[in-house]
Amino acid sequence: MDGIVPDPGLAVTRQRRRMEQVLVGLSPEAWACPSRCDGWSVRDVVAHLATVNQFFEASVRAGRAGTPTKMLASFDPAADPDLLVESLGPISTNEVFEMFVASNDGFLGAVAEMSGDEWSLLAESPAGHVGIDRVVDHALWDSWVHERDIAVPLGLVMEEEADELAACLRYVAAIGPALNAGKLGSFSGSLTVMATDPDMQFILEVGEAVAVKEDAGASSGPCLRGTAADLIEALSLRSAPPADAPSDWLLMMAGLAAAFAAE
Repeated sequence: MDGIVPDPGLAVTRQRRRMEQVLVGLSPEAWACPSRCDGWSVRDVVAHLATVNQFFEASVRAGRAGTPTKMLASFDPAADPDLLVESLGPISTNEVFEMFVASNDGFLGAVAEMSGDEWSLLAESPAGHVGIDRVVDHALWDSWVHERDIAVPLGLVMEEEADELAACLRYVAAIGPALNAGKLGSFSGSLTVMATDPDMQFILEVGEAVAVKEDAGASSGPCLRGTAADLIEALSLRSAPPADAPSDWLLMMAGLAAAFAAE
């Protein structure tokens, strides 16, 4: 990815701590409310985030030590998250919240120890072994979307921070084709994203690898347009794509849907 930020930990730390403040104010009824994730309540979403935080901490620490983990070699993103949540059993809402906060402390503590060239060290992510900065991008995007999976059904309006939106949009545009790179029938070619709120434009080059490149406005490839938040929601399979989304973009978006066995 072009346009690497000096400290990817700032956005992910803010997002996790903001979510803690939202959760601490929820009533027991709100914790039991269905989320946007099929079959998951608010409690289940938070339990999921607590379990994945433990993975992200282990991945960052192992990558920083020069020994990247291989925990996801047989991971099924469509089935395994449900199994992990179910494995926690009937623990209380307070216990789930305390687990979430503790997992944030562990993950964000590992992130806070990173500096300089260490961000480019390889660590494990759902997309394979990538730089630790990309692992943190995945953690931010995953939690940013789940924050809204909780907030939208409860009628809560979440804050939108420019650096969070920029990191999430660039990452979610790349993760779908990255998970399907080289597979029969997968998309290949160049695509453009032109977003507002905040204003940003980049090119996605998809082939055997995926590259996100800064765009000065000269690209003429199929362009996906909209606000950053709306595009993140669409690319994360939470809403319909823009009405004017080019067919090439729809084909590319099918990659993430296939990975998660979603429609």
